[in-house]
Parts: sequence; C-alpha cells; structure tokens
Amino acid sequence: MENLESFKEAGSRALADLKKVSSLGELEEFRIKYLSRNGEITGLLSTLGKLPKELRPQAGQLANTIKEQVKSAFEELLASMQGNNRSASGPLFDVTLPGNTPGQGSVHLITQTIDELLEIFGRMGFDVAYGPEIEDDFHNFVALNIPEIHPARDPLDNFYIDDQTLLRSQTSTVQIRVMENKKPPIRIVAPGRVYRPDSVDATHMYMFHQIEALVVDEGVSMVDLKTTIDQFIQAFFGEGTTWRFRPSFFPFTEPSGEIDMKLTDKAGNDYWMEVGGCGMVDPNVFGKVGIDAEKYTGWAFGFGIERLAMRKYGIPDIRLFFENDLRFLEQF
Repeated sequence: MENLESFKEAGSRALADLKKVSSLGELEEFRIKYLSRNGEITGLLSTLGKLPKELRPQAGQLANTIKEQVKSAFEELLASMQGNNRSASGPLFDVTLPGNTPGQGSVHLITQTIDELLEIFGRMGFDVAYGPEIEDDFHNFVALNIPEIHPARDPLDNFYIDDQTLLRSQTSTVQIRVMENKKPPIRIVAPGRVYRPDSVDATHMYMFHQIEALVVDEGVSMVDLKTTIDQFIQAFFGEGTTWRFRPSFFPFTEPSGEIDMKLTDKAGNDYWMEVGGCGMVDPNVFGKVGIDAEKYTGWAFGFGIERLAMRKYGIPDIRLFFENDLRFLEQF
C-alpha cells in the first residue's frame, strides 16, 4: 500500500504545483515536468512492473485516474490562459494587413514545350501517337534495321530489364507500332520520354524527351522533309532562325542527316548544337512492318525536346530542367 500512497502524493504534488503557475511559459515547464513522455505523472505507469503482482491492477487504475486528473486540470488552465491572452491583446491576427497570397503552381517548361510542339504540328496536319516506354527488342532495334552487332544495342548503352526488354532508347519505336497497325498515308508525331545511360553534362541526361515525326505516302521525298523541318523551325523559333543539314548515318533511314541549330555563347561566339536527326525511311524498315517499299516512300525526323527548349529560351544546362529549383522554374 505504501507504493499506492506514493502515487497519490505525486498527483497531489502536481496539482499543487499547477496552482502556482501564472504564465504560459510556466505552464509549458509544468507540462514537461509532469505530462511529457518522461514526465513524473506519465511515468507512473512505467513503474507498475516493479510492484507485487497483486497490487498491479489497483495501482494501474490509480495511475490512470491521477494522470487524467492532472491532464484535465492542465488543459483547463491552458484554455483559460489562452483566452485571457486573446482578450487582452485583441485578435490573433490583424485583419487590416494584406493577406498572404497562396503559392500558385504552373506547367513545367518541358510540358509547355511539348504542348507548343504538338500545336504547331497539329496545324501542319500531323496526328499524335504514343507508345510504351518499356519496349521489346523487336520494336526498339530489329524493326528499325539495327543489327545485333550494332553498338547501339550494347548493354552499356541501354537500360535492359532482361534479354528482350528495355527502357526505350528512342521514340522511333512508336513509328514501328503505328506502321504495324495503319497503312499509308501516315502522318504522325510521337512525343515521349526515352532513356540512355549517357554521362550527365550540360547537354546530356540519362532520361530526356524526344518528339519524332513520320510521313509515309506515295511520292514522298527529301524535299518534303526539308520543307517541313524549315517550316517547323521558323514557326517554333521565329523567322530567320539559322539551322543546317549535316550528313549522317542511321540504320533506319537512308539517306540520313543531322539537324543543327546555331547558338551564341555569353562571349558572343557562334557555335552549332545538334538538336535532332532525320532521313528517308529505309526500305528494310518497311519490309519489317509489311509496307510495300516499291509503292511508298517516307521520311522521319526526331528532335530532343530539352535541346529545343534550351535553344529557344537560352538555357545553358539541361540539368536545370530536372533539379526542381523554383528560382529556375518560376521564370517560365
């Protein structure tokens, strides 16, 4: 019974000390001393295991009762003091002050750029097509005329999931899926994310966005390809934008070319930045999807969306798109 008396004494001591509290600061000190996790009243329950077995039920009930009494008295005094402070000092806030404007989000610059690209190509008569980001070997390589020995298929240059599955390395896979399910005439653009384990620097990232265009019909030529690219570039960047074709090689187009844009650095020096590739669809690709290469021709081009945005908005580093720095994002 001596232990039960010590419980009662602890409760009486706490209530007596509570009567001496005269400020919110002292009340907080009281809470820490008696009602915090390691407080004297809260700790009564932790001592039950030390009591004789026959006393534990009675002691537990008493400890809970004392805790509720002290806690109730504490909360009553807290409410009283807070009420007095409000009445003495007026409202908790000055209603005459300007309100705090809540933060307003905006569309990410990459999404803005994609929307603008689709709007331009929509005016030019292109439909939009999408495809899976996890692709099989056939759509990512075989159907695009990329042989097994080609370095583009190297495991070090791709994110393989297993021997036949990988994160797509190009949106050209969408072109294959469209041609498998639709016969000419075809006129589509395909935006989306692609993945390559590139070393990250100012112009390279292991995940980035592409937009590809594909046109397949009778009598399609390089003249149509170059005209379409020029119309797009002048619409997106403005009249008079300087760009160039540069001969290149891709397994799925023949002939092939790179598309470069002229940029100017901070020192005023001009330089060229690759923004995409293009070319006439290789007849072997048509053969993989069942399109008659004797009757139809086609062309395709693909742009890196981040690089288009970098050129348009003067952004020097591709990493800025993905760092979630509001100082950068709020500019757009």
